[in-house]
Amino acid sequence: MGATKLYTPPGYRILDVEGLRGLVSSLSLRSQLGGDPESWDIVEVGDGNLNLVFLVKGPNSGFAAKQALPYVRLVGDSWPLPLSRSHYEHAALSRQAEHAPGLVPAIYHYDETLALIVMELLDAHVIMRHGMIAGIVYPEFADDISTFLAATLFNTSTLAMPAEDFKGLIEEFAGNTALCKITEDLIFTEPYMVAGNNRWTSPWLDGFAEMIREDADLKCAISRLKLKFMGSPEAMIHGDLHTGSVMLTPEDTRFIDPEFAFMGPMGFDIGAIVANLLLNYFSQIGHEETAGARDGYRTWILETVEAVWTLFRCKFLDRWEACESGDGYPAALFGDPFGSAALARERGAFLDRLFQDTLGFAAAKMIRRILGIAHNIDLECIEDAEIRATAEARSLMLARDLMVNTECYRDIQAVSAAARRINGLAPALRRP
Repeated sequence: MGATKLYTPPGYRILDVEGLRGLVSSLSLRSQLGGDPESWDIVEVGDGNLNLVFLVKGPNSGFAAKQALPYVRLVGDSWPLPLSRSHYEHAALSRQAEHAPGLVPAIYHYDETLALIVMELLDAHVIMRHGMIAGIVYPEFADDISTFLAATLFNTSTLAMPAEDFKGLIEEFAGNTALCKITEDLIFTEPYMVAGNNRWTSPWLDGFAEMIREDADLKCAISRLKLKFMGSPEAMIHGDLHTGSVMLTPEDTRFIDPEFAFMGPMGFDIGAIVANLLLNYFSQIGHEETAGARDGYRTWILETVEAVWTLFRCKFLDRWEACESGDGYPAALFGDPFGSAALARERGAFLDRLFQDTLGFAAAKMIRRILGIAHNIDLECIEDAEIRATAEARSLMLARDLMVNTECYRDIQAVSAAARRINGLAPALRRP
């Protein structure tokens, strides 16, 4: 897994609090912060799997600084990882800011040698995953994420771009192979086999893990999805769009951490956020003080799942109908009334296919978060192992059906209905 040699370019060093203080004091950012550098409050808060994240505050303002490490932070230097992922994150944030202004943090400084991005401090915002564990409702989220997805996916596809520009975008992100390899292995391969990285809530889920390893239909389905992930450069995708990559307040939403960005299938991003909402839905059994206390919140989650897809579909279609610059469906071919009607039908068929992709990728993300190496705290923070395993087993039951029987789900409401039904089941756990 990963590269075989730990490599850092000349000039790179891993920053600590004092190292960042010295660096920032030599930049124009010093005046933005105000005060004496020794008075700045700097703390490292990174709780993700890969990077260092610092919060820096001065008397006038603050910012966040993210530095890529030359290895996977979750594992250590035994798993090297290229620093170039910072380059791709900066490139993706720049593109996202162009197409979805106000929905990503502003960039203040980028140092390619140090693999360091200094960006807007979202001090009032919380990580969405934490907010959902606490049962907080975010009324603007579905509208904001559907705008972000429609804008970034449509505008970086051949539906909006001339072929030459689109191929240039493929070339720009083609080198992000190490992070794509992580996805290919940890999402599409290892959870379906015996692998050293895998872990789950044992012994309760031992039977579920075994069933998935022996499920030939599921292995064929995940392999079709892996093939699409590796070979379908439909648009520039975020690549890791889960509720830990969303910072928000009830009124404002920002999408962060697109270091996995590359030109891939649109459904991967949409499916990722749907998966995380569904995982949180099933996790609520472990966060409510009494049975049924969070039924209202469960309803909001599933309403949000439905709204994310429904709003995305409408906004994507609106952009397509208003755009004549893309080489994918040349406007010159569809100028007459017959062509216009045919194109309208084709647009609907395109979104129907994208919906099927979305469900498959959502299922893949759900399974990896329960049987793979990196889990969600939505489930992980449930202290009672049997309750946690119950929530995870229900998630696996829905995910398996979504992936293998995708064609049975004709609309997003069918997904919500299935989640409600499965949430009422008592899965057969293997008890100690």
